[in-house]
Amino acid sequence: MRKSKKKRKAIKRAIVTILLLAFGTSTVLLAYLNFFASDDSDLSGEWIAEIDVTEQAAVTALDWLQDIEAVSVSLEDMESYMQNLTIQVNLTMEKTSRSGGTFSGNVIPDSYDTCNQAAYEAFAGAFRELLGERLLMADYGDAVGQEEVEALVADAFGMSTEAYLMSYGPVLMPPLEDLQAQYDGSGTYETVDGILIRRFDAGGAEAVREEYYIRKDASLILSGEAGSAASAGRFFSPYPMIYTLQEAESGKKP
Repeated sequence: MRKSKKKRKAIKRAIVTILLLAFGTSTVLLAYLNFFASDDSDLSGEWIAEIDVTEQAAVTALDWLQDIEAVSVSLEDMESYMQNLTIQVNLTMEKTSRSGGTFSGNVIPDSYDTCNQAAYEAFAGAFRELLGERLLMADYGDAVGQEEVEALVADAFGMSTEAYLMSYGPVLMPPLEDLQAQYDGSGTYETVDGILIRRFDAGGAEAVREEYYIRKDASLILSGEAGSAASAGRFFSPYPMIYTLQEAESGKKP
């Protein structure tokens, strides 16, 4: 009888010990989720992505320059002229609940203008060099460097090489309006099972557009789209999109 009572007491103590350990573990876990995981889920701040249009500009310029008779030029040649042609997209996020908040994003017009200018400057450099080679083949003379070719273009067209290409050459950049339609907008976001979901505000009967991101450190990597973008045949963004959290003025991440 005494052995039975002792056995029951031992079992009770074991159960109480297990419950206390479980309670302690759950308390530690909740504390971690509250003080550490919640900080990681706070996406508030300014994020910047760069749309790389280098390849598109190089391919477009190459197609146009290949019409210069007897001059060979490759895509690698064009890419050596056109490097780091990027357009910035700004994304502002504000946390309003434990797992979500609001966002507003837009293509930066000044960044678009700067990129467009850089693309045509590089295009003009390639054009002058190739035209110089063509003039040498035609025994035009020895003095057919960049300056001489620029002077010939100015005499022939009454404008600089760059201005001529911008007016009569191919369009190197995607239209700003198209980029704005793709990347401008506002709405709400939430994190679900480690995935950031952005839902854009939509009017009328238009399907709500959603974007899905994976977070790695201070980066948000676009992994897919659904809604109006998918129905328009743009399930994925035409450009790899990685948003990077900008540093605060103090030099630390917000």
